[in-house]
Formats: sequence, C-alpha cells, structure tokens
Amino acid sequence: MIRVIQAMAGAQYGGAEAFFVRLAIGLHNKGLDQRIIIRKHPARAAFLRDHGLDVIELPFGGRFDFKTRFAFKKAVAEFKPKLVLTWMNRATQFCPEGEFVHVGRLGGYYDLKYYRRCKHLIGNTEDIVEYLKKEGWPASRAHYLPNFVSAENLPPIDRKSLFTPPNAPLIFALGRMHKNKAFDVLLKAMAQVPDAYLWLAGDGELRAELEALAQQVGVKPRVRFLGWRDDVAALYAAADIFVCPSRHEPLGNVVIEAWAQAKPVIAADSLGPGTLISHGENGLLAPVDDALALGKAMQWMIRNPEDAKRMAEAGRQAYEEQFTEGAVVERYIEFFESVTGGA
Repeated sequence: MIRVIQAMAGAQYGGAEAFFVRLAIGLHNKGLDQRIIIRKHPARAAFLRDHGLDVIELPFGGRFDFKTRFAFKKAVAEFKPKLVLTWMNRATQFCPEGEFVHVGRLGGYYDLKYYRRCKHLIGNTEDIVEYLKKEGWPASRAHYLPNFVSAENLPPIDRKSLFTPPNAPLIFALGRMHKNKAFDVLLKAMAQVPDAYLWLAGDGELRAELEALAQQVGVKPRVRFLGWRDDVAALYAAADIFVCPSRHEPLGNVVIEAWAQAKPVIAADSLGPGTLISHGENGLLAPVDDALALGKAMQWMIRNPEDAKRMAEAGRQAYEEQFTEGAVVERYIEFFESVTGGA
C-alpha cells in the first residue's frame, strides 16, 4: 500500500481537527503506511501514538518559521511518501516540493492562492468542490470526499447530575462559542419553549456574553453551559432533540453526529446543514438568524414525537449509507491509489 504523510496545523479544538484524528486512525487500521505531522499538541499527539501512529510535532508558526520548514522537508526526505495530504492553509504553505503527489484538503471556502502548488484538491462537501471549479481549479483535479463521524454509543448521562428534570424536553447543542455558531439565536429561541432545558457543550470567546444573554432573555435557569466534553455520545444519548443554529456551517459534522446517534435534528438553513437535511424527512430547517422560527421548530418537534422519531430514523439511515467510517476510509484509499497510480 502507498506511503502517505498527513499534515495538520490545526487549532486546539475544532471539527476539522477531530476528523483529521479519526481519519488518520481509520486509515492506519486499514493498513495504510502513514506519518503524521501536527502543530504541537501533546494530548493529540499522545492519542495518535496510542493508536499506533508515528507523529511529529512542529510549531507551524509564521512565514519565518524555518524550523518547521526544515523539519517538514526532512520528514519527506526520510519517509519518501507517494502522497502528502495537507489540511487547510498553513500546513499546505509549509509543505515542501518533492517527488510526491501533493493533495490539499479544504473544509471551507478558502483562498486558492495557498493551494497553487497542489496537484489535487479535496472538498468535504459537494458545494466546496463547485466553489473550487468556479475559482478556476480544473474539474478533473477537484474531488468530493465526505467526513465520517463516530457512532460510539454510551449510556446516557444522568440528568440529575446536571440538575435537569427527568421528564423535561431536553435540547442538545455543541460547538465553539463563536459568532458563526449562532448560539445567541438558540438562547433566544429557548425563551419560546418554556418547559425545555438546553445542554450547551463547548467553549470559546463568547461564553461570558452568551451566559449574560441567557440571563437577559430569562432562560438561564434552564440552560447548562457544559464546556468542552469528552463524553459527547453520552450527552446525545440523554437528549431528545439536537439543534444546530449556525449562521455559517460549510459541512455540519454535528448534524451527521446526531444522525449517527439516531437523534432528531433541527438546523438553521446554512450551507452545510441545508445541503444535508431534506426538510421534513430527516430533520427540520429554519431560516438563518431567525429565533422565532427556530423556537417554533423546537415546539413542533416536541409536540410531534412520532414524526421526530421518523426523522431520527431517516437521519440514521442517511448516516449508514454515506458517512460511516468504513465507507469514507475506503473512498480515501481508493482516491490515494487513483491519483498515485496505485502502490
């Protein structure tokens, strides 16, 4: 099988970073010979090494970070990969030239000036691939490869541990507390669902502002700010409905995660969730930035449990058909072999 270097200069938390780890481990389990290069992150490196991967940690600093450039070039010279897969802008810029196929992987609508030295580009949504073509990237070298999510099942968190009544409708949402995630809209929508509780997992620069907003709109007693959690599957298991209120969400990993957990989904009709969800079939969509509509969608889902169950089952089916680890890892391996001419 071919030799591959994957490089990710990612943040401490994030959907792309989490998928990078899952994919690296999934490819390793299928026997792919890999070397992993990441921005210094001891916990991430330890987790990857515990799963049998060879990991190099580098600074991935600014343009004058010669240490990373030299170490990246040295890793390529020693490992002699057939293909180097770089994730997003910075890792792509630091990748040296060499006798390998350079592939860039995009999870958003990035400026293609960073990718001119790549031979092929991957978009994790079909719309990103269309964007690449509109920007002048050759169609034959633009490829759609979706993400997969974990289908880990855990016993539900005891609601009492989070001071949540056992029979109250429970809404779950998660993500970085950033303007794009629109948790402000979700908090305002919660004011229209007076019996429901909200578990909000995640953290970020807007946390204090969001907690103040929850107090302002009168929902603070029914909202639990959980911070970053390692037991997300257990949180899903305890919840009744998953909500993704994002203003900007190129893919919507969280929608796929909720489908994998067989939970009914409500999402703002931003690009990723709007592409994934067929309204009324495998979830509900509400207009972006519309707290009134989002609140009404939550009310409807709570009052129509049989329809909610039907949508959850349809979401789970969509996950099994398109977004399982086995299906996506196989597509990546086939892609690697096709662009390198095989082993």
